[in-house]
Amino acid sequence: MSPPTVTARPASRHGWAHALGVVLTGLAVMVLVAALGLWAAGAAGLPDGAFPRVVAATLATAVGGSVELSGNAGALAQSRAGLTVLPLSVTLAGALVIGAGFLRPLRHRAVASAAELAGWAARIAALWLLVLIGLALGARQTFAVDVGSGTLSDLTGLFEAAPRVGFTTDVPLTVLFGLVWLAGVLLLAVLVARGAPLPGRLLRCQESVRPAAHAMVVLLLAYVVVALVVALITAAGRGHASATFALILLGLPNLAWLALTIGLGATWHGRVDGPFGLPMPHVLDVLLRTPDVSVLSLRSLTGYDGRWWWLVVVDALLLLAVAFRMAVSSPARIRLWQHALHLAVALALTVLMICLTVRVSAHYGLSLLGIGDLGGGLSGELFLRPMLWQAVGLGALWGLVAGLLGGLLALPVRRRGDVGEPPH
Repeated sequence: MSPPTVTARPASRHGWAHALGVVLTGLAVMVLVAALGLWAAGAAGLPDGAFPRVVAATLATAVGGSVELSGNAGALAQSRAGLTVLPLSVTLAGALVIGAGFLRPLRHRAVASAAELAGWAARIAALWLLVLIGLALGARQTFAVDVGSGTLSDLTGLFEAAPRVGFTTDVPLTVLFGLVWLAGVLLLAVLVARGAPLPGRLLRCQESVRPAAHAMVVLLLAYVVVALVVALITAAGRGHASATFALILLGLPNLAWLALTIGLGATWHGRVDGPFGLPMPHVLDVLLRTPDVSVLSLRSLTGYDGRWWWLVVVDALLLLAVAFRMAVSSPARIRLWQHALHLAVALALTVLMICLTVRVSAHYGLSLLGIGDLGGGLSGELFLRPMLWQAVGLGALWGLVAGLLGGLLALPVRRRGDVGEPPH
């Protein structure tokens, strides 16, 4: 009677009820972070009760969706805008909660079949699909703009054209990218957590993949913590507390991980034009607000303020720390060149992920009385794009060196060396 009891227990511990709890908890945390961030940014004052729908749009972009904005005032004016940016504070909060919920019923087990893991993930994905559809359908709103009194108000009355603006999301793309995001979160959770069970055929892979993956997650979270401390100190010294908290709750990892790649030597190209701006640090807005495409790199930052060289020091220290931790967590039979190779691949993939998620694209166009054609002098844009393969190559090089040094430092202090040794 014992075998049937053992096989039935896992299914009962992570059935539909538990999947619903994971999805609802993750959604609640994302809603809370997004709502507080938007409230700090002043979005609570939007007319026509648009705030909940703006929160829904923020959650949609947090999982990979994009927002299209448009507006018109009858024959008087029309506008169109687009925004592609991930509010990574919301993304990170949701990923941590959903990943932890996915792993919770699997803890204290060494092995799980591929069918069991796939079934458990499928339950969460099915419920998450319903959430994505709801977010995509709810993230659309059109509301009137108060033009006050004066000439503009007289013109809108003359043309019988009350200005209205709105936003919407692409439902199919939001659902698709949201499911891809969830798959990445669940896969990363299994790869990173040391106590998460794997199918028997993949147990050998954990010696090379799991310590390196765990090291990269620690590196990314450590950089966010460092950025949080810097942001709070800046807010205490310079004021603007509401803007700082809006940035922390919406886009702190965006700036933190951008700084990580720049400290590695990566180059980004960008431009700020028109009404757009970057909230913090001010140096980004200064360097990018130029007539032509600007270069954002360690050289341009230190040319503005020499203290930005500290990015290299922070990168070096954190990388060496996680490399040491990775080596200590690996079996003793893993050689130095393998430590270097594992961290090189892991850091290259991490930099690639940063480059794909931190990039920003926004545009705004206005046509006034048929003049402007949604462009020309009545437009603005903001974009930030990396030199992708240069950044990935530098990540691999830094990982190679840090992995080698971390392995050397771990040689005299390793404690788990005999765990992976084959019996004699």
